[in-house]
Amino acid sequence: MTTPHSADVVIAGGGIGGLATALSLHAAGIRPLVLESSRRISPLGVGINLQPAAVRELHELGLADELAALGVPAVAHVFADHRGTTLYSDPRGTAAGYRWPQYSVHRGDLQMMLLRTVRERIGPEAVRTGVRVEDFTQTPDAVEVHALDRATDRPERHTAGVLVAADGIHSRLRARLHPGQGPLRWSGVTLWRGVTETDAFPPGEALLLASDERDAQFVAYQISPAALARGRTLLNWVCAVPTGAPGPLPAGEARWNRPGRLQDVLPHYADWHFDWTDLPGLLAGAERILEYPMVDRDPLPSWGAGRVTLLGDAAHPAYPSGANGGSQAVLDARVLAHRLATEPDPVRALAAYEAERRGPTAAVVLANRKMDSVARARSAAKRPDARRDLERAAASHRRAAGEAAALNTRASYTPPART
Repeated sequence: MTTPHSADVVIAGGGIGGLATALSLHAAGIRPLVLESSRRISPLGVGINLQPAAVRELHELGLADELAALGVPAVAHVFADHRGTTLYSDPRGTAAGYRWPQYSVHRGDLQMMLLRTVRERIGPEAVRTGVRVEDFTQTPDAVEVHALDRATDRPERHTAGVLVAADGIHSRLRARLHPGQGPLRWSGVTLWRGVTETDAFPPGEALLLASDERDAQFVAYQISPAALARGRTLLNWVCAVPTGAPGPLPAGEARWNRPGRLQDVLPHYADWHFDWTDLPGLLAGAERILEYPMVDRDPLPSWGAGRVTLLGDAAHPAYPSGANGGSQAVLDARVLAHRLATEPDPVRALAAYEAERRGPTAAVVLANRKMDSVARARSAAKRPDARRDLERAAASHRRAAGEAAALNTRASYTPPART
């Protein structure tokens, strides 16, 4: 066994949530250590959206310029049928009255920017890769983190005041805290995702959500200011298709980087037509296609215990329908750091963090489920009430995610400077 290491807070997981937590803790004068199971953090994934609430937090961490260089501001979510007819347009970001934009960005680019910033501000030793957190034990005064160095197969021990499980939807630590949670909840929908560079995207700075009578959905949005500067557009796209009955997902089926096949996707969109693109050609233009089931979990009545808590997808995995998963992880990070910086007792601080974040994140999980079912609205001819349902679902999601007036006037989560 290696010599014990120590930190104020050990963070299991070096994704967006874990890295945002490290930056937030460091800004509050708290010493973090990130342990990431992967041997190398690479710019994986496709596009995500950062909602204004998360953009505000990253701005307050001093990352406004970095975000502007990576993301395309989204001004609306445009709901359409499979012929491109607009059913409803929901303003977003500054167009909806927020002081901060909504950004569409490549997930991998965002993660790598956060990783660089952590190493620059805290030091290269702040993130250790190839170290998997496997378990923990608690005492009244500390938590001992049990980890494994995957390169040497040697166990490690890390003593900390707090352990944060930001280890994703397959969280080992969540399973340890909630052994009876059961399998992931599958919606019955399979997602195929890709990124294609193309000539133009007429919806512009909007996120397009189109659907047909069979409940297949196509989502697309721009994710690269650099591509736009060269007169091109880098388009993130998602094909969401019902392929089975909703229910528990067998263990091992939710793999996020499983290669997808174009021939499995195209038959579901054979009769789709947009004036602005050849949809089969757009899908075929992706360098690679990823396939995975759309899953979530029911909200938990509690997250952690004592000096251990959950964060991000480990705490509240949700459907991607509301474009809000990464944003909620950033908000978790900021609230957690604020509570730890302003409450001397770590156990009480974690209890306050969970009390503040459980309700809003549970509301987002449920709102995303509703948004998914309504966004799959059948064609306007078949569903004359589609616009009304979309307006109601969008309003419900705004209430869950945070209205502009409330966000614009809320006090900062940046804690007072320590003297």
